[in-house]
Amino acid sequence: MPKQIKGNERNWYIVDAKGQTLGRLATTLAVILKGKNKTDYAPHVDNGDYVIVLNADKFIVTGNKLSDKIYYRHTWYLGWLKETPLGDMLVKKPLKALELAVSWMLPKNKLRSDMISRLKWFVWEEHTFMSQKPTTIQL
Repeated sequence: MPKQIKGNERNWYIVDAKGQTLGRLATTLAVILKGKNKTDYAPHVDNGDYVIVLNADKFIVTGNKLSDKIYYRHTWYLGWLKETPLGDMLVKKPLKALELAVSWMLPKNKLRSDMISRLKWFVWEEHTFMSQKPTTIQL
């Protein structure tokens, strides 16, 4: 379990992704998950907050990114590099593009998996975390 500052409580936030740009939304989510919005931020301490994303599949992209932005994955066989344009990914797995964008903005160490696990996705406008009393963030 990563370090957490004693006495530091994790807050809950709600972000509505409807009509938000992919990169700006991912940046905001990464900042909250890392805890950079707090005064006691330290890069080696995992003191970020929980984030609930509503309408997670209704973000927008600008320009020609639907055809020009390519996601690569490899099957580890020779010559089997797979390419998926952003437009195809949004049709098949709409949450995957936002998840990858946020994940790539988090630190590439042992803290990343715990930070990304505090991100909760919903493709509708309701969530199941009412008892945590989350605060709404306007972007």
